[in-house]
Amino acid sequence: DVVIDMMYAREDNFTGKVIYDRTLCFLHPEAEACLRRAVTAARGFGFKLKIFDAFRPHEAQEALWAVLPVPGYVADPAKGSNHTRGVAVDLTLLDAAGNELDMGTPVDTMTPVSHHFYPDLPAVVQLNRMYLLTIMLEAGFVHHPTEWWHYQLPEAKEFELVSSAVFAGFLDAAA
Repeated sequence: DVVIDMMYAREDNFTGKVIYDRTLCFLHPEAEACLRRAVTAARGFGFKLKIFDAFRPHEAQEALWAVLPVPGYVADPAKGSNHTRGVAVDLTLLDAAGNELDMGTPVDTMTPVSHHFYPDLPAVVQLNRMYLLTIMLEAGFVHHPTEWWHYQLPEAKEFELVSSAVFAGFLDAAA
């Protein structure tokens, strides 16, 4: 019911280079519990979730900011990212056959068309975005207004920034 496809472990992302060296997906336990609820809610609509990003090490946030230092689309690493707190997830919906639903733009399209409620989109795209929004809100997440794919825990800034050292044991075991 979940496909993990960490987009920064590949070159085909907005930076044009690999940012992560592993394709593991980590979340804060509270975010993980919400994600489990989202999986169940998506299943109720006949959908699956496809995760593109979750916990993001500080070094990765710095690499993203170096390419696109635009607040509102990329978090300033000096202030911390909700991905670096482990409480944010970037994702989309898949149909029963495993095809991505049309959301109007690819993930990480940093333009107004990627805003949640951009008005000039086909009805099917608006409906698909509303499915994702409904599923994620029901699960306990809140949305980011400029990124249809980004969801995070409410009060995300209250969570501590997480060092990638916390996951060192998992990373070593996966190597």
